[in-house]
Amino acid sequence: METKIVQPWMKGLILSLITIVYGVALYLTDTWQNKSLGYISYAIIIGGIIWSCISYAKQMEGNVTFGNVFAHGFKVTATLIVITVVYTVISVKLIFPEMTDKILDLSAREMEKNKNLSEDQIKSGLDMTRKFLFPFMIGGVILGYGILGAIASAIGAGVAKKNPVTTTPFEQ
Repeated sequence: METKIVQPWMKGLILSLITIVYGVALYLTDTWQNKSLGYISYAIIIGGIIWSCISYAKQMEGNVTFGNVFAHGFKVTATLIVITVVYTVISVKLIFPEMTDKILDLSAREMEKNKNLSEDQIKSGLDMTRKFLFPFMIGGVILGYGILGAIASAIGAGVAKKNPVTTTPFEQ
């Protein structure tokens, strides 16, 4: 019986659903500002991608190379990025539109702690934050998850058991 390979898009879908549910739970319990709890989301992503790489190598019975496993992990990452970007757009624009105001309020409190900033500087800073918040959120997801996924894919490809069957062109 041949082992069925779980596609990377399916693993990415599952991983993104887990991180989205975790993020929504943090937001609804009003603990989304807690950086320590936020790092758990990154640990879930790293662990999930490493697991998917190891799982892929096992499903292929070790007949993989570092590049094969890395590519599988990065496909999982790409799926995670696409789904998370779509979720971010939907959540900020439709589901949790008040999130922008909460972020701006948090930014204002942080700026007010800095005694070197005048009221005009704080106001212009908040205007700039409001203007570029959404693009920075999307860019942050793409860049941050991309880097995180590349690192996790490299780790996963490194630790996955590999014994690729080498064939020469004459054996094919």
